[in-house]
Parts: sequence; C-alpha cells; structure tokens
Amino acid sequence: MKVDPVILAIESSCDETAAAVIRGRMLLSDEIVSSAEIQAKYGGVVPEIASRAHTDAIGEVVSRALRAANVGCAELDAVAVTYGAGLLGALLVGLSFAKGLAYALNIPLIGVNHIRGHLAAAYLEDESLKPPFVTLLASGGHTAILFTKTEREFEILGGTRDDAAGEAFDKIARVLSLPYPGGPQIEALARKGKNVVPMPKMLKGQGGYDFSYSGLKTHIINYVHTMSQKGVAWSREDVACSFQHAALDILVEKTVEAAREKGCGTVTAGGGVVANGYLRESLSSACAAAGLKLVLPSKRRCTDNAAMIAAEALVQYRAQNFAPLTLNAAPSIPLNRCSVSE
Repeated sequence: MKVDPVILAIESSCDETAAAVIRGRMLLSDEIVSSAEIQAKYGGVVPEIASRAHTDAIGEVVSRALRAANVGCAELDAVAVTYGAGLLGALLVGLSFAKGLAYALNIPLIGVNHIRGHLAAAYLEDESLKPPFVTLLASGGHTAILFTKTEREFEILGGTRDDAAGEAFDKIARVLSLPYPGGPQIEALARKGKNVVPMPKMLKGQGGYDFSYSGLKTHIINYVHTMSQKGVAWSREDVACSFQHAALDILVEKTVEAAREKGCGTVTAGGGVVANGYLRESLSSACAAAGLKLVLPSKRRCTDNAAMIAAEALVQYRAQNFAPLTLNAAPSIPLNRCSVSE
C-alpha cells in the first residue's frame, strides 16, 4: 500500500458527470460536465435524461481528468466511484465504467458514499486538517451536524426531521416562480431584499441539534397565497431574503453551539447549500467570534464533484476498504455507513 496513492475518482450520482485525480491529498485534476441546463427545461432533474447525459460524457470527462493530471492509466493505484446515494440509473453509469477500468487495470475498486464525500471535501481545502472537528452537512438530501472523531468514525449530533435545507430552497424557489436550480436563484434574489417578513423560528433553542423545514415551507406558501388572494402587494425579494435568513441562521447557530459543547476548536462544512454566499459569510463570522478555526471548501467543492469522492477514497484506500467487482448501486445509504462492507 502506498502512502500517497494515485486515485482516479468518478462521480455520477445526479446531473454532474465528474472525474478527478489525486496523489495523496494533492488534487491533480478536477473535471465536471453538467446537464443542469437541460434539466432546467423540466424544472428539475429527470432521471432518464441524466442517465443518458452521463453515458455521453463519462468517457470524455475521465480522459480529460487523466490528461489534466498528466497521469496515465498504468500509474493509477485505484479507481474510486460513487455507488450511492443518488439516482439509480445515473449511479450505474459511473459504477459500470469504474468497475470495467479497475478490472482492466487489475487495481482496487473503491466504492464511496456520496455524502461522506461531501464531508471529506474539507481535507482538500486544508491538507493539515485532522479530527476531531464538527461538520455542518447541508445538501439537497441531508442536513445534519456531525462530530468527526477519526477519519472513519463520526457521531451524528442532529439532523433534519423532514425536508433537507437544499430541498427547502428548491421548493420555495418554485413558490416564487424561480427556475431550477433553486438555491442560486434564491440567493441572487435575496441580495435585493430585506429580512422583514416574519418567519417561524425552526426549533430555535429546542430540539437539540435537530432541524425542521416543513413548517417554514408551509408558512411561506400560506403567506404568498394569502397576500395574493387579498390583492396585497408583497416583495419576492423580501420573502427570499427572509427565508434565507430563517433557513440558514439556525444552521450556523447550532453548528457553533455543537463545537463549543464538544470542546472542539475546528469546524468544517460540506454539501451544496454550503456554496451559498450568505451561509459562508455567516458561518465565517460566527466561528471567528467564537474563536473557532473554520475549514470551508471552495464553492466548487461543495456542489457535486469528483474531487470530494477522491478525498474520501483516500481514507478508504488507507484502511484497505476495497469493493468487490460485484458492487451494485444503492439509491439510498445510511449517513453513518463508512464502507461498502458495512
């Protein structure tokens, strides 16, 4: 086993076809081809369209990643791939390609849990990062606060009881007649508004480190419908801004609180919602005020990408957690599952 292996990672869980190459914690290349523009025509991701787009792009994006890294297939020590969670057909495209390549090169296959990839993205931002630390996970499918004890062991301190933060952003975007994807659209609209529309507190001061977005979503739907039915003027910009504050402020507050409780001096974050500029600014300010070190992945590393899959693959490689070539795709994986053997 090499200390700094060369790993090719592939990600195809949703609408991004991505490939990256690392040598140890050094990122050599990171390529992405997205079908988001096509999906936007339908107001969201259409699984069949996503699968076809992956099939068209997978060969080219892997070739680009290898060329950009100046690495030949013979130099690879392992092939890593997202095997879940995600859209089944989309996952199968990347998984099939990775299994074929690993078999042809006679090198290990590493199956990566997509969500653990989001958590590992911070390792690429700071090569000196070591546990323990507290992580805010905020994506389209998950919202949770975790305490990482070791690279492979973490404790779930709390999570959403219903919608995830990213899911809530997409739903509110539709209420405000904004196009897909909803997160960036709401962020852009919120910059023009004010935080003046009353919003529910979302388990503030209660529920431990849990979150709930269903009440916030319902409140905004009712607000918009009521104002419209009464013929009262209302501001989309103010609703977007007020929603963004209500949805994200609680994430920052509870993350900092968790770090204090655990006596942990470092905070990290991962997931697509962490690309939100307001959240990044708020979390940075709160951590600075609390004397906490914040390791925040770049916006590109927060949305779906293969670099984060490579970062988690390195953890699995060092633990010798290799997957059999019979590995199948899994649309859903428990958040705390570390390897395919669990």
